Amino acid sequence: MESNENIQEIKKDWKKIFSYRWIVKNLPFFLFLAVLAVIYIYNGHYADKTIRNINKVSNELKELHYEYKTLKSEVMFRSKQSELAKAVAPLGLKELVVPPYVLTDSAK
Repeated sequence: MESNENIQEIKKDWKKIFSYRWIVKNLPFFLFLAVLAVIYIYNGHYADKTIRNINKVSNELKELHYEYKTLKSEVMFRSKQSELAKAVAPLGLKELVVPPYVLTDSAK
């Protein structure tokens, strides 16, 4: 019987601790904890979003780097003398086989 009375006393003590007055008194602290929880959740989502954006930009940068290298090698190939000669042949242009003439001013 005594243990039953002890249990009821403990329940009364808990009721005193968690009374309406105690809850109202600590309401600002609970609100502060709720705000901290919301900020913590937002920070996690923001970090995930930032990491996804970094990975996306990194992949795009790799693709652009490969494209740059490809275009650079293509330009280097097309700017060779033999390739230029092939490109302008349909226009009727040909390479010079004799050196150019040097013009001098005979009035001097």
